[in-house]
Amino acid sequence: AVLTTGDYRQALELSQHAQEIAPAGGSAIVQATAQEGRAWARLGDQAHTRRTLDRVERLAGQRSAPDHPEHHYQYDPAKAHAYAATTLAWAGDPAAEAVARDVIAELEAEGARPRRVASAELDLGLALLADSRPDEAAAAATRAISSGRIVPSNWWRAAEVVGGVQRTGIAEARDLREVAEVHRPELTA
Repeated sequence: AVLTTGDYRQALELSQHAQEIAPAGGSAIVQATAQEGRAWARLGDQAHTRRTLDRVERLAGQRSAPDHPEHHYQYDPAKAHAYAATTLAWAGDPAAEAVARDVIAELEAEGARPRRVASAELDLGLALLADSRPDEAAAAATRAISSGRIVPSNWWRAAEVVGGVQRTGIAEARDLREVAEVHRPELTA
């Protein structure tokens, strides 16, 4: 929660502490390392972000698919690529676009996981914004939002892309804002 509320330094410290106490080889250490990468990304440190993502990849590569991948506390190695797309997009890393596009293609080829596709579209939008391509970012965000697959707990990510597009002042910003207003999920307190 600290990561999504903007206390990135505390998120970094908590994720590093979690790695120190997590059992070796378990899901917790992989998840804590992934959270460290996200904290570095939000702090804008691309070098630390990439190094941490490399560690996540090594840790995830040593794991087999869990019996219950939907279980929140079981790290699913299949999610590592999507985690990397989000993390790189948050860091403003130019590699984020290609990784997000790969994730979208992989998920669409599977024909399942529409929420993950929508999240990857938001990652793509954020990456395109960082690359000064707000019109393409608006198109990616429109696809994600109009899919109806952005859940309330993930809406802040959509709002981040919508806000970024709006700040550019392009004509597509108005249309994107309207799509967001129509498809915004009901947020509960």
